[in-house]
Amino acid sequence: MKVAVFLQDLSGGGAERVMVQLAGSMADLGVDVDLVLVRLDGPYLEAVSEKVRIVDLAAQRTLKSIFALAHYLKREKPAALLSALVHVNIAALLARRIAGDATRIAISEHNTISMNAADAPTAVIRIAHKLVPWIYPWADEVIAVSQGVGEDLAAFSGLPIDRIRVINNPVITPRLRQLAREPADHPWLARGQPPVILGVGRLAAQKDFATLMNAFAELRQRKMAKLIILGEGPGRPELERLAENLGLRDDVQLPGFVQNPYAFMSNAALLALSSRWEGSPTVLVECMGCGTPVVATDCPSGPNEILEAGRYGPLVPVGDSQALAAAMLATLEAPLPAEILRRKADDFRVEVSAERYLQVLLRRATA
Repeated sequence: MKVAVFLQDLSGGGAERVMVQLAGSMADLGVDVDLVLVRLDGPYLEAVSEKVRIVDLAAQRTLKSIFALAHYLKREKPAALLSALVHVNIAALLARRIAGDATRIAISEHNTISMNAADAPTAVIRIAHKLVPWIYPWADEVIAVSQGVGEDLAAFSGLPIDRIRVINNPVITPRLRQLAREPADHPWLARGQPPVILGVGRLAAQKDFATLMNAFAELRQRKMAKLIILGEGPGRPELERLAENLGLRDDVQLPGFVQNPYAFMSNAALLALSSRWEGSPTVLVECMGCGTPVVATDCPSGPNEILEAGRYGPLVPVGDSQALAAAMLATLEAPLPAEILRRKADDFRVEVSAERYLQVLLRRATA
């Protein structure tokens, strides 16, 4: 059977990275997988498995790809199609209506939809969110990456909560562990240097790296440390100004998107997640899989579930730089053992998640 995974592109977002890993793992389990893209673009193209066929719809925008996707469904007749992100999900469901095809459509939510709707960057994305209560019920399957995401989606869309399946993200892979053992190409991560606090994510309002930087400034008054924030986005100029205003120019770096973030994760002293909202932040699991301690805001939703209400890392109020600074300091001074963190991260092994997805997509019996 063939399964299609439909995305806008392979830009540097968490959902795109998860879907690329999922496509490769489903292919490893013996399923033919097409990765169908609105446009062939993004740094994760290099991470696509050789076992996965890439189909480029050659459209500049998701809205313009609907008829091309409908043609693909009629021509290729995949048994199931999995999509992610609201406007892409809407496009997938409209394309099947146009195609009149029997392909099963599973849509997935990777973030807290009510928060994303309030922060929608364009008119098209805002309209897509407004269509959710009318068009999401067309899906054969609705998947959420955490219980909190599922509950929020049910409230936002009007879907019954029992129609929404929760499946952990596929995060921990043999490749991740291999990359984590590679040397980190950064002088601050060399042996004998001060501890490095790591932030990872898009430089945008959702990730609230300003709170992390303010927290680091407080921590820096009590302990020698460095801060590296990996990622790119529209918030870069504001963060650079903030670092300058806080007198942190020599202690903070924003290297942008890096090819191997896992080498940074495994060599950092801790990861700090400062987000205002999340779905199921893969970066927490990735760092735990590298044996690196984590600190997170107790934002909706995901961190509380992953860290089991603080058992595997402190949770602090959103936007509270003082609480975040205190949690980071406490974690630096008394980190959890790496093996405990790695064992917890194994709940998110890619082969386990891929098998769950295939059970849903292909209606396979549970092994």
